[in-house]
Amino acid sequence: MQTLRHVLWIGGPPGGGKSSVATRIARRYGLRWYSADTRTWQHRDRALRAGNAAARRWEAMTPEQRWVGSTPQEMLEGSLHRERGPMVIDDLRALPGSPLVVAEGSTLPAWALSCGVAERSRAVWLLPTRQFQQATLTDRDMAPGPTALYLLLGETIEQEAREHRARTLTVDGSRGVQQMVTAVEELFAEALAEGPRAKTLAERQGLLREANQAIADQVRDRYGRPWAHGDAEAVVREFICECGDPACDASALIPLGGLSLGAVLAPGHR
Repeated sequence: MQTLRHVLWIGGPPGGGKSSVATRIARRYGLRWYSADTRTWQHRDRALRAGNAAARRWEAMTPEQRWVGSTPQEMLEGSLHRERGPMVIDDLRALPGSPLVVAEGSTLPAWALSCGVAERSRAVWLLPTRQFQQATLTDRDMAPGPTALYLLLGETIEQEAREHRARTLTVDGSRGVQQMVTAVEELFAEALAEGPRAKTLAERQGLLREANQAIADQVRDRYGRPWAHGDAEAVVREFICECGDPACDASALIPLGGLSLGAVLAPGHR
């Protein structure tokens, strides 16, 4: 398989800080951010079209059946964790080769390292300790069902990372977000220096708008499910500030419908 050399990979389970690290690096260096989470519903639709039995069962369930009446292993099967790995690769192959892509998500497949799709020097898996992951999920007010799934994902993804000899960083709370960003930057220093990176403010702002659109599309796709209720455009989400300043790591809480009104800017930014 052809190596996706323009991709920097940040894998790991939920609660390890992947998104926080990836978005900061993407904004600082003018890179494209790819979050596997924003493709969740597109991937589920692909699985449904392919006749995947686990995807069909999950869609037919009520929320209570999914998160209360299922075992963690059943939830893992319904999450399509393994099935989505090849879909992530397809997504990344479809992206432009410039600028570099910072790809992050729980469904980034560690086997991409063993088959040569991912360069080992351009990949790292952030592995939270169980105690840290549990505390993070508690801080997010996560319900018991998703918490059980995410803890099982923690074990599963760590095993996959070890099996495919992924480079790893332990996340245990001893380092803050900025320190974790610095640690990942050091691992990717050669690739970041080589680029390519966005050259102009307009290019940087375009990448930020693309990232925010992906966040919005995820919500809209979710509210488009037959079992979903509510107005997606009224849903408030945290979006990346689109000022384009490399030092900016601010965000803004706005309803999805607000994206059509212009650039997303944090208070005091322009």
